[in-house]
Amino acid sequence: MSKTILLIASALLALAVILGAFGAHGLKAKLAEDMMQVYKTGVEYHFYHALGLLVIGILSIQMPSGLMNWAAIFITVGIFVFSGSLYVLAVSGIKWLGAITPIGGLSFIAGWVLLFIAVWKRV
Repeated sequence: MSKTILLIASALLALAVILGAFGAHGLKAKLAEDMMQVYKTGVEYHFYHALGLLVIGILSIQMPSGLMNWAAIFITVGIFVFSGSLYVLAVSGIKWLGAITPIGGLSFIAGWVLLFIAVWKRV
């Protein structure tokens, strides 16, 4: 599973660069300032958590566990739900998508808590 986590993290990091560049160069003139900030927040959280996923992949080589795998799954889901909903909200203006965003935040929290527990049980 470590290899899979590292591959997903790498792909998500590349996607974060692509979406960040798209926002900076392709959307800046098209979005209102408040929606541009929403988009930027999506990119920031995407980057932070994809980097975290990379760390989880590296840690899972040294400390393989089911909890580590679940941490990676929750972080990945969080990126798609949290950042994805912000991307779509910013571009489309569909306000109800803001109600989905906290589900992604909860997924991030669950992932980090699972990582904590996985490391705690191994130390």
